[in-house]
Order: sequence, then C-alpha cells, then structure tokens
Amino acid sequence: MEEKSRDGHLVERVRRAGLRPTRQRLALARLLFEAGNRHVTAEQLFNQACASAVPVSLATIYNTLNQFTRAGLLRELVMAPGRSYFDTNLDAHHHFFFEQTGTLVDIPDADIALAEIPAAPAGSEISRVDVVIRLTGRR
Repeated sequence: MEEKSRDGHLVERVRRAGLRPTRQRLALARLLFEAGNRHVTAEQLFNQACASAVPVSLATIYNTLNQFTRAGLLRELVMAPGRSYFDTNLDAHHHFFFEQTGTLVDIPDADIALAEIPAAPAGSEISRVDVVIRLTGRR
C-alpha cells in the first residue's frame, strides 16, 4: 500500500509538471526524488537504473532529464562543456564543486552575500544568480 501511495504522489507530481506519467518516467522519478535532494549526472542515473533493474537506455535517461528540467522538476547545472549535473533541490541555493571528484555540495542561499551585481542588458532581466565555488581537494 505504501508503494502505491508513493507512486500516486509521483504520478501527480509528473502530471502537474505537464508530463505524461509513463512507466519509465515514474521509475526514473522514483530514483531521482526518493533519495532526498541530490545532484546526478545522466550516467550516474543510468547506472543506478541498471542496478535497480529499471530497463531504460542512456538516451531515454537524457531525454527524461531534459524533459524534467524543462518542466521545472529539476535544475541543470553545467560545470564544464559536456559535464552537466541535474539538481533535485529547486530552492534558492548555491554550490561547492569539488573539481577532482565532480562532487557538488549545496550552499544555503543565506550563506552567500552578493554586494553588487551588474545590471542586465537592455531588454532582459535577471532570473536567478548561481554561485559555484570550485574547490581542489577531495570530498
């Protein structure tokens, strides 16, 4: 009964985002959102899906992550060309990025104080400011 209730919550969450709750989307949503806030690459999610016996291709993983991002369920963080992470925490926050290990750690929004940021170019407005503090060393 508990699993059915959990799946019902995921079905509703996916539907509210404007997506059809397919079996693969729900399986990936379960992997993404049941572990709490996390940062995951497509390859990490693919490996987790394989370990959990979720039959899905890497292409489907990429497509689903991009669909979830466009629908507002995830936030994409591009750390370098070809190196994207998907963040399940949609609250305002920033990140430490350990360059050697590729680990991201959340920094609460209140812990970052920006004294001044430049004005947006004419015809545009700032939607969000993301601070990434890159670190050497391991975590």
